[in-house]
Amino acid sequence: MAKIVLDLHDIYNKGREIDKALHEVVQEAIDKRIDTVEIIPGKGSGQLKKKVLRFLDRKDIKALYHRVDKDSKNFGRLFVYFKHKRAQGRRGKKR
Repeated sequence: MAKIVLDLHDIYNKGREIDKALHEVVQEAIDKRIDTVEIIPGKGSGQLKKKVLRFLDRKDIKALYHRVDKDSKNFGRLFVYFKHKRAQGRRGKKR
């Protein structure tokens, strides 16, 4: 199972860069058919995690992924799961 990790520690205080990085990681997961994206907003005050969750909750973004899980053992980590549609005609065809 392939996974992409996005660590936001280096850009935690740069709003536009955070949105850009989130957009890019979601698009990369879709383009490369990656099942899981791990986003690390860090622990801190929790504001960055809230920003990430607000981004993921946007209607246009929410339509792109299957579900989000918060890591129960690590408050500073989120997992975004994608379900990709299978390409037509690749499986189950008998000749």
